Amino acid sequence: MNNFLLIVLDGVGIGELPDAEKFGDSGSNTLGNIANYMGGLDLPNLKKMGLGNIKKMFGFGSAGSPLASFGKMGELATGKDSTSGHWELGGLLVDFNFPLYPNGFPADLMDEFLSKNNLEGFLGNKPASGTQIIDELGDEHMQTGFPIVYTSADSVFQIAAHEDIIPIDRLYEICKITRDSVCIDEHRVGRIIARPFVGAPGSFERTTNRKDFSLDPPSSTILDVLSENDINTVGIGKVNDLFNYRGIRTQVKTKSNLEGINSIISYLKSEEKSFIFANLVDFDVYFGHRNDPDGFYEALVEFDTNLPDILSEMDETDRLIITADHGNDPTVESTDHSREYVPLLYYTPESEGKNLGTRETFSDVAKTIADFFGVSNNLKGTSFL
Repeated sequence: MNNFLLIVLDGVGIGELPDAEKFGDSGSNTLGNIANYMGGLDLPNLKKMGLGNIKKMFGFGSAGSPLASFGKMGELATGKDSTSGHWELGGLLVDFNFPLYPNGFPADLMDEFLSKNNLEGFLGNKPASGTQIIDELGDEHMQTGFPIVYTSADSVFQIAAHEDIIPIDRLYEICKITRDSVCIDEHRVGRIIARPFVGAPGSFERTTNRKDFSLDPPSSTILDVLSENDINTVGIGKVNDLFNYRGIRTQVKTKSNLEGINSIISYLKSEEKSFIFANLVDFDVYFGHRNDPDGFYEALVEFDTNLPDILSEMDETDRLIITADHGNDPTVESTDHSREYVPLLYYTPESEGKNLGTRETFSDVAKTIADFFGVSNNLKGTSFL
């Protein structure tokens, strides 16, 4: 039905980029290291697609006649975060650096945070794992009512709060004010992230009510180009937040990979001549950042198991790309994203797969989508149609 589906497996990298050492990511290889850890990968449908043809991995062979064209892509943007990764997939190269705060946010910024949000105090203000910092400061947060502020190796200003102490609507309000009035100018971080949690001391759990407050992309992306040409765009999951909802006609919120997969199937059934852009975030948020290779692998198996249901809803006029936005190797000491190549699987029903090689930029994806829909554009990248 002339639909183009782009699925981003968030954090599923396939080996370090040449400059990984600069990011402290030497040796990172999300898929390869999980394969080593598990003693192989039992992902028969991704294997048929050609995942093993991209790069040799322990216990996971290549397909003799892969269903999809295969390759890997490097990132030109000098980062490893979701914003720059998705924007580059959308045809926009980030040629500037988002601010980073390895020692926490400066005092004047935090004073502004308190003043603009009418808050009496905060906790934290340091780089930290999200689960660890709520274990560390959650009890004090419940006693004081002060939000927990933290960052990571990415350009993020994260605000954690217990849903019974700072209600969801108030937490979102704090994040929006911080986005619009605090983290501006030289402090324009890539994302402000609401990180709500529930439970009691010793058993806190983050909820699925996370919300990202991103920046507007500084120039056009594939979503803008298609929308301007009256081609329907559907954003599923985290995609909507990362593009700040711009250029997305139908916005679908999801709380799990499985919800995202079901939404993909539903929109493939109902849409015609549409671009469906989906992010499946569980790999990254629940398993990569928590150094949980077993959980990460289980999420890969879940996707692999459901992949045939996605393919069965496609006809000969549809196209599919499966890729990622960065790595997040759960087998290494770091709990942050990793600077890696991302896999590229390009599926055209009833056509034989071929080797697409190593692509210089994620933006080849956007150029390919634009060419599929036949729209003129100034997007970066080289189409592989």
